[in-house]
Amino acid sequence: MRARRTVSGILLAMMATAAAGQQQGAPPQTASMPTGGQTSTAGGRQLTLQEAEAIAFRNNPQITVGKLQALEAREFVRETRSALLPQANLSVTGVTSNPGTRISAGYLTNPTVFPRAAAGASVSQLITDFGRTQNLLSSSEFAAKAADQNAMATKQQIVLAADEAFYNTLDTKALLHVADETVKERQLRVDQVQALTNAKLKSELDLSFVKVDLARAKLLLLDAQNNYDASLSTLSAVLGYPDRQDLAAIEPADEIQPPAPDAVPLIQQALQQRPEVQSLADEVSAATKFSKAEHDLWWPTVNALGVVGLAPVRDDHVSNWYGAVGVNINIPVFNGFLFNARAKTADLETEVKRKRLQDLEDNVARDVRNSWLETGKAYERLSVTKQLREQASLALELAEARYRLGLGTIVEYSQADLQDTDAHYQYFLSQIVLAYEMGVSR
Repeated sequence: MRARRTVSGILLAMMATAAAGQQQGAPPQTASMPTGGQTSTAGGRQLTLQEAEAIAFRNNPQITVGKLQALEAREFVRETRSALLPQANLSVTGVTSNPGTRISAGYLTNPTVFPRAAAGASVSQLITDFGRTQNLLSSSEFAAKAADQNAMATKQQIVLAADEAFYNTLDTKALLHVADETVKERQLRVDQVQALTNAKLKSELDLSFVKVDLARAKLLLLDAQNNYDASLSTLSAVLGYPDRQDLAAIEPADEIQPPAPDAVPLIQQALQQRPEVQSLADEVSAATKFSKAEHDLWWPTVNALGVVGLAPVRDDHVSNWYGAVGVNINIPVFNGFLFNARAKTADLETEVKRKRLQDLEDNVARDVRNSWLETGKAYERLSVTKQLREQASLALELAEARYRLGLGTIVEYSQADLQDTDAHYQYFLSQIVLAYEMGVSR
């Protein structure tokens, strides 16, 4: 919206210059100053709003980043779930030692080391850890859902950016047209006053005034051309092109619908559908599950173990095969308050995410209400600018007489038409912003 405010400021400056020209008097003319810009308002590849959104979906790298992050989060779910499945390993061991060798340092036991070569397999299966792994799995699943919602939010942000850049291009294009018409009118006025000055019917002071008006109009034309080129650069970047494309935006033929009478249902819909809200809610659920898992660290862990193998090369004291099954129970007793700190950290992180969710919901409600107010203002502006355009059309015949008398400018009607067009752009864009704030996908 900041770019649109800049365009509106230039538009006001253009109208102020036209008003100054009305005081000087300016009949129609045909001469024009070369724009000097790289883009022509009539040239370029035609582009509709739907095509712009489709190209942005296909080319913008942020869309791909969101998808990759969602896929990455799903792999974390598989990684966590693996702890619930059996773990199997194959082992091959070869040992040579001095006869009667024992490991005598570093352990409380003194196992005898026999020369051998053996191969075998081992299998372990988690029986229970009293819900810790299940909570970790649930946490990763909620995190994956949050990543999916973030990818959806990225898509909606790209659509909004593409729509804003598209309408900004239409807006600056219309402004450039009025600026060009203003320069033509000023140039013709200069030519006429120059002829009258040569015929001693006008003074040099009058000629200086109209030349100043022409210089101002040329400066505004340069600003309008630069803003149009900048809007094309922004649109190209949003569409994922590394270089500026020569695009000709086609104005959508959307029907104007009145805004909603009340913002409360829109706020409720936004809190239910906005992907950022759903993503942070999933993050809160993930943090809650992770906090429970950290508290479960104090519970015992029960695992079933099984091994089997052969020892074709062995000492006489070693059997040619081995096999065993067993159950291992690990009960934590004391670890320097590590588990307490981890559980407290998880609790605090969960509370942080809850507060962030509350803050986001408050901001979403504010943004939806502000967008609803902006849409209502833009809708009211439509009727005012429509009346302005109608009055300018009715006054066109009078303006032609004023041109001949040197009391008006040719851009009076063009500016009224531009005001009407700009009001349409602002209303359509305000509807798009409101839909984005509500989390409605286009």
